[in-house]
Amino acid sequence: MFGDGSAPTAPSPSLPRPPPHVELIWSPAMDPARPECPFQYLIETLNDNPEKKFYNIAKLGGTKYDILPYSIRVLLETAVRNCDCFLVKKEDAMNILDWKTKQNNVEVPFYPARVLLQDFTGIPAIVDFAAMREAVKNLGGDPMKVHPACPTDLTVDHSLQIDFSKCAIQNAPNPGGGDLQRPLAKVSPHKAQPRKVPCRGQTGCKGPCDAGESSRNSGKFSAQIENTPILCPFHLQPVPEPETVLKNQEVEFGRNRERLQFFKWGSKVFRNVAVIPPGTGMAHQMNLEYLSRVVFEVKDFLYPDSVVGTDSHTTMVNGLGILGWGVGGIETEAVMLGMPVALTLPEVVGCELTGLASPLATSIDVVLSITKQLRQAGVAGKFVEFFGTGVSQLSVADRTTIANMCPEYGAILSFFPVDNVTLKHLKHTGFDKAKLESMEAYLKAVKLFRNDQISSEEPEYTQIIQIDLSSITPYVSGPKRPQDRVAITNMKSDFQACLNEKIGFKGFQIATEKQNDVVPVEYEGNEYRLSHGSVVIAAVISCTNNCNPSVMLAAGLLARKAVEAGLMVKPYIRTSLSPGSGMVTHYLSSSGVLPYLSKLGFEVVGYGCSTCVGNTAPLPEAIRNAIKQGDLVACGVLSGNKNFEGRLCDCVRANYLASPPLVVAYAIAGTVNIDFQTEPLGIDPNGKNIYLHDVWPTREELQQVEEEYVISSMFKELKEKMEKGNKRWNFLEAPESVLFPWDMKSTYIRCPSFFDKLAKEPVSLQPVENAHVLLYLGDSVTTDHISPAGSIARNSAAAKYLTNKGLTPREFNSYGARRGNDAVMTRGTFANIKLLNKFIGKPAPKTVHFPSGQTLDVFEAAELYQKEGIPLIILAGKKYGLGSSRDWTAKGPFLLGVKAVIAESYEKIHKDHLIGIGIAPLQFLPGENANVLGLTGKEQFSISFPQELFPGITLDIKTNTGKVFSVIALFENDVETTIYKHGGILNYVARRFL
Repeated sequence: MFGDGSAPTAPSPSLPRPPPHVELIWSPAMDPARPECPFQYLIETLNDNPEKKFYNIAKLGGTKYDILPYSIRVLLETAVRNCDCFLVKKEDAMNILDWKTKQNNVEVPFYPARVLLQDFTGIPAIVDFAAMREAVKNLGGDPMKVHPACPTDLTVDHSLQIDFSKCAIQNAPNPGGGDLQRPLAKVSPHKAQPRKVPCRGQTGCKGPCDAGESSRNSGKFSAQIENTPILCPFHLQPVPEPETVLKNQEVEFGRNRERLQFFKWGSKVFRNVAVIPPGTGMAHQMNLEYLSRVVFEVKDFLYPDSVVGTDSHTTMVNGLGILGWGVGGIETEAVMLGMPVALTLPEVVGCELTGLASPLATSIDVVLSITKQLRQAGVAGKFVEFFGTGVSQLSVADRTTIANMCPEYGAILSFFPVDNVTLKHLKHTGFDKAKLESMEAYLKAVKLFRNDQISSEEPEYTQIIQIDLSSITPYVSGPKRPQDRVAITNMKSDFQACLNEKIGFKGFQIATEKQNDVVPVEYEGNEYRLSHGSVVIAAVISCTNNCNPSVMLAAGLLARKAVEAGLMVKPYIRTSLSPGSGMVTHYLSSSGVLPYLSKLGFEVVGYGCSTCVGNTAPLPEAIRNAIKQGDLVACGVLSGNKNFEGRLCDCVRANYLASPPLVVAYAIAGTVNIDFQTEPLGIDPNGKNIYLHDVWPTREELQQVEEEYVISSMFKELKEKMEKGNKRWNFLEAPESVLFPWDMKSTYIRCPSFFDKLAKEPVSLQPVENAHVLLYLGDSVTTDHISPAGSIARNSAAAKYLTNKGLTPREFNSYGARRGNDAVMTRGTFANIKLLNKFIGKPAPKTVHFPSGQTLDVFEAAELYQKEGIPLIILAGKKYGLGSSRDWTAKGPFLLGVKAVIAESYEKIHKDHLIGIGIAPLQFLPGENANVLGLTGKEQFSISFPQELFPGITLDIKTNTGKVFSVIALFENDVETTIYKHGGILNYVARRFL
């Protein structure tokens, strides 16, 4: 989608793309100028253009606004623009404005501009919307009005399994709900054209640029294929044969045909849902490179891009100045339903980058060092925001890598405000010039554009971490183990120490009198001199961290400068270049550095694992003999990830892991026994000493080449790929009816029963009478206990259901893969074998059905209770619902018939989920619990709700034994009480479509 939110002319039928967002139906975010907004007085035009309006939030608070961190300014803008005095109140916006005093003390709503889903978490959300259409139609409404409330992009990137590879062939069962021979679901004769995935304001579409995704689309270098190259499971290297890719893709489409048909149906009927089909890219990469807008333009209104996604790496987009982070499936579905995300106003840690990075420090050195320091600083659960003069030294690739590693150091997000580096990057990726100018003007008007030349305008932060980039020292690892790091500045002294040390992890125990031995050797008619530290193997390998374009380009630029200076690599050194993928070769070639690498002997040898697994060509016989004759500690230098002694060659005892440019540098020097700061790399034809700093590329040079050649080349390739599309997806038949034609035989997709009792108007709150306790639980019951996501046990209720459907245990798959089938997921609720129910006395997914006295699976007992018309409750201890967010932890208990949970305390997010599905979260009074009150759990409980339900109300609970006790209903605001009165958020939203 273009930067203004509108859709370009569809280039092909391959990727569904929604129409302009002005067509979206109901959503506060989609009507920025609605009458009830109390902040309309802040609306201004951009550069006096009446077709470009925005909320000038900079005028809301004067100096209060100016000291806000940029990330908090984005939160404030979403609150101002979406303020409807109900879901978002004026008070919420003012609390955000008062961030300095209110941080960590108040909860605020956040309306992201869009939602990102991957297929495992996306399927239950789309299933719910499909079911909602059925419910609206049954109540006389128009099902065509039912759409998600905000732009929603769903990437099918969790389906691929490696059934065929160069290194391993697996015979997998068919666990994905379909096969190539299975008849299609009923298809409507009414044709609907699938829409395309939005691109984001560019003249050319955008998509994943990782080496694996595009490596086989590299013009003359390789054949065009349609899917991500499979990685060798042993070495994580792309398998080059297109045949294996096509075989895996064929199996993937067969295995997951049923789900893919459902997704394609959803992309056709829901106006603002876009499905990115298999083989296109990973969710976080697509989010970064294809879906991000940076600034939205909807109904002539401009506002910042923001996103929540069901992928922990959603934070990658923080590097583009986009506020976003990963959440659970139920949170994203709530946003799709038009509800804001609730979060405690966070602390913001300012990370000040100062100083100049060492010329020898690569992007990888900088990124890993910053990540390490953030982890040590303790930023878990906080926003991190970068500022300072050093930020401009980081390319967008560096920034997105740092932001991508948020899960590593525990921050909610790591925000890089938009600056000139960002705009330059967007220009090279194909953003339209007019859009960029509009974007820049808007961001500057609302003070969301960072300018490190004006330090007086830096925001205030909760705390500041200072990182001096000049303190980041480049390292190599060796000489025998990857964990033994050596600073480049200490390399010579460390190697000499290794010669002295006893034989061990680092030492070679060379006698002092032999450490300066030199062995002459004749090779190809010339005489050379070998000594301890002589480099005989030098391999540039693009794998693991070294797949970063900047480090491979650095090697190429260094090679160019070295050749131009007249330096060469001695011919006996076994040099090689294994780029890892054709895309690496492509950008090395397009940037013009490949011939210089070849001139130094670094020829492309292929795209598989080579040097680091010992697949090096034998050293010349004369060199081997000289090494053995002098008992020399010869060296190999490579940019791989394995360097154990003797791994490269039996006569090479010292092996160092280094960045690609350092591999080239050591190859030119011919030895590791060198101090690059004081000793020359070589001598030019005129006898002048050439030092490493003379040929080492600057960060500015690297970034310029990367942006002009790599980035633009990648997105040109992607545009061609997007236009060509995915043939299997294009020709995949799918229903096109307004309502989804549910297949009653399906074990993957079923119409859930959430709307079975839906009425046009919410009924008055009904009391819970004579409820039995389904489970009596202790403290710290986690979401894993409530709704397992792993494999389906053969003796479980879900297994029995699937067996009755004709599936074998090998075809059960996992609960995570079957989230679109409520029958499986309900049976999986409380099916964790570690569940400790006090009725049972030992870990087991069992409970007691008290009317009969039977011990049964939890589902079977709940099923009996429902047949008997008996409501259910759960008794629990402290921190009920602890752990990661999971969509079925509330849906499952609801479908089991649970009306209320009574616990000592709750994990807040799970408490919110219970309200959202229609289960009352009740809390014992302070100092009380089931044990203190003398409850056994065998009683029957009755709960009455007043019709005027209000937040924090105290309710009385009566038991059939005559005991009465009070609990607190944990409704925190009017929104929660309203949703509960409607029977949950699904019912609440469905009624809005009537």
